[in-house]
Amino acid sequence: MAADDSANAAPMNLGNDEDPFRSVRLGKLETLRGMGIEPYPVSFERTDEAAALEQHYAALPAGTETQDRVRVAGRIRANRNSGMFIDLHDASGKIQIFSHKDHLPPDQLALVRLFDIGDLIGVEGLVRRTPRGELTVNATALTMLSKALRPLPEKYHGLADIELRYRQRYLDLIMNPQSRETLRRRSRIVAEMRAWLLARGYLEVETPMLHTIPGGASAKPFVTHHNALDMDLYLRIAPELHLKRLVVGGLSDKVFEINRCFRNEGLSPRHNPEFTSLELYEAYADYSAMMSLTEQIVAHVAEKAAGGLKLSYGGTAIDLAPPWPRRGMAELVQEATGVDFLALDEAEAKQALGKLHIEETGIGNWGQALEAAFAAKVEDRLIQPVHVTGFPRDISPLAKAGRDDPRLVERFETYVYGWEIANAFSELNDPLDQRARFEAQMLARAAGDEEAQRLDEDYLLALEYGLPPCGGLGIGIDRLVMLLTDSPSIRDVIAFPTLRAR
Repeated sequence: MAADDSANAAPMNLGNDEDPFRSVRLGKLETLRGMGIEPYPVSFERTDEAAALEQHYAALPAGTETQDRVRVAGRIRANRNSGMFIDLHDASGKIQIFSHKDHLPPDQLALVRLFDIGDLIGVEGLVRRTPRGELTVNATALTMLSKALRPLPEKYHGLADIELRYRQRYLDLIMNPQSRETLRRRSRIVAEMRAWLLARGYLEVETPMLHTIPGGASAKPFVTHHNALDMDLYLRIAPELHLKRLVVGGLSDKVFEINRCFRNEGLSPRHNPEFTSLELYEAYADYSAMMSLTEQIVAHVAEKAAGGLKLSYGGTAIDLAPPWPRRGMAELVQEATGVDFLALDEAEAKQALGKLHIEETGIGNWGQALEAAFAAKVEDRLIQPVHVTGFPRDISPLAKAGRDDPRLVERFETYVYGWEIANAFSELNDPLDQRARFEAQMLARAAGDEEAQRLDEDYLLALEYGLPPCGGLGIGIDRLVMLLTDSPSIRDVIAFPTLRAR
């Protein structure tokens, strides 16, 4: 164990300058400067990363020394025999460093004694493989790159506090390879999604994050104020209405955006106030085309970033192989409860909720009653992928009316493991119908529904210039990443989740 390993096992200290371990490190910092060494230099030119060295020298026999000179850099994670052996970790992996008087002058050996676990250092030296088979760099020159003033948590117990992992994500990433892999896989998922769409002729666009009228979803927005214009603005709850304006303008028949949305709602293992979504629109398509598109995108990223279409989430086997079943919402509710909401009027639907012991508060119409029954009795049973169709018109103000039942719309949500991961419509492009839907939403808002959508006159004006028949799709990237990384909480897949103040 290194001289500083006792500090490595110390409890976390978030800001106490009396921390004795920090005081020791501050003393070493002053010693470095007294030696004329800058503990925080501006750069270090390295030639290799640990993983690349492991791959390049995979066939190097044990006990072999080379004259190959390399320059590597990383964080000290273990320090044995007073610094003679150092485990140096970079973003790609680990390389062992051998610091010995046979290779280093006295001033460099003195520097080794000032190293602590957590320090970032640069190393120049010769590659060898030890008799025990460990790929090693015999250090001939060492450089302090960043002196760590705080000890890292003890490896096995120091970062067991889940909330601390989220609050100090940098420590979580240093200590937990699984956390690094989860966020790296998230990056691959987004990259594969983007590449797949671009290869099929979709144009990536950017739309405003600040809206004068929050729209595109039923949600409560965050509000801010622009001083120069002296006007309130809203963090966007969805990019939908701006994306469809671009389709009206003929920018492209296929547009998409991957970006943040913000909703002023509660937190849960599946909800964060800011979240990332993919939203796309395709002219001359309908919601049936969007079902196939959803399956193709999810299957593609699962194969590329999660290793295949069969995965395990929380110990449950999930099969993402398309095609996925398509089931009506009312049909699923009837199957679960015996109640056929399609045979009920509004009053009867509300009465049915009472008989099913479902909370009726806030239920204002038939569609909300059907949705409440679905949420209470069906959602969490939808483990394998399924497209739920036949959404009520009452709760879908931006979707085209159903072709067979005017109470329903051409909308689906895709569920896996009891969660919604996608939402799509045949987009409503009749400006008069859209105005009537917005007006109904405004009445609901006046009656106390804070999530009801607002009337957007400019969007209605855009529709009057003609939006082609159009399919629209939104995929919640955070939840999809949860599924593909077997992560139990949305906070595990967001680098810096929203947390309550201490």
